[in-house]
Amino acid sequence: MTTNSEPVTTKNAVPQMTFTETEFDFGTVTEGDILKHNFSFTNTGNAPLVIVNAKGSCGCTVSNWSKEPIAPGATSEMLVTFNTNGKPNHQNKQVTITTNTAIGKHILKIKAMVTPKIKNTTSGVPLSK
Repeated sequence: MTTNSEPVTTKNAVPQMTFTETEFDFGTVTEGDILKHNFSFTNTGNAPLVIVNAKGSCGCTVSNWSKEPIAPGATSEMLVTFNTNGKPNHQNKQVTITTNTAIGKHILKIKAMVTPKIKNTTSGVPLSK
C-alpha cells in the first residue's frame, strides 16, 4: 500500500493592502506650509491586516495610522504630513509601510513644488507679506 506523502494544501489566510492611490501631488505651495493628505486603503485579503511601521524618507515627513488590525474588507486611512519649512523647490518624499502582507512593504509618494520664502537680503529674515 502506498501513501501520499505530499501535504494537503489549504488556502492560506493572507491580508492584502490595496490603496485607492499611492502618489499625491500637492502642487505649488509656500515654504513653511504644513501639508497633509489621507491615503485610503482596503484590506482586500482574507486575514486581519497589521501595519507594523510607517517611516518617512526624512524627518519632515510623518505618518499616522490605526494601530488596530484592519479586518478583511475594511477600509482605513494613513495620514501623511509634510513640513515644508526649510525645504524649498521641487520635493519628492516617500513613506515606507511595513505590514504583515505577503509583499511586506508598501510605498506612498508625495511631491510638491515649494516656493521659497522671500528673505530680506540685509538681515536674512523672511519678510512679512
